[in-house]
Amino acid sequence: MSYKVMKVVIITEKILVEKVAKVIEAAGASGYTLLPAGGKGSRGIRSSSRASVIDEFSNVKFEIITADRETAEKIADEVTECFFDNYSGIVHFEAVEIVRPDKFKTLLS
Repeated sequence: MSYKVMKVVIITEKILVEKVAKVIEAAGASGYTLLPAGGKGSRGIRSSSRASVIDEFSNVKFEIITADRETAEKIADEVTECFFDNYSGIVHFEAVEIVRPDKFKTLLS
């Protein structure tokens, strides 16, 4: 059996990892996945495979599972308002289904 939840994806600069993680945790998410990220956007090309001159300016991707859209938007709004005027970043949402709800007990209770 699967359970419908929301996934928030945040792509931003590595220098913000600790600050973004605090926002995620304060919103009540039980955890997140953090991955190196690269690509091309309005601020040019960012590579995930080559070391950047300053590692903190490389990009990362957070993936956060939330029980509902409200929590997902709370995280997105806070991160956007606090950081994206001065740092690169993008946020998007995905409706997903999970198959191991026991991993998300606090999320689905």
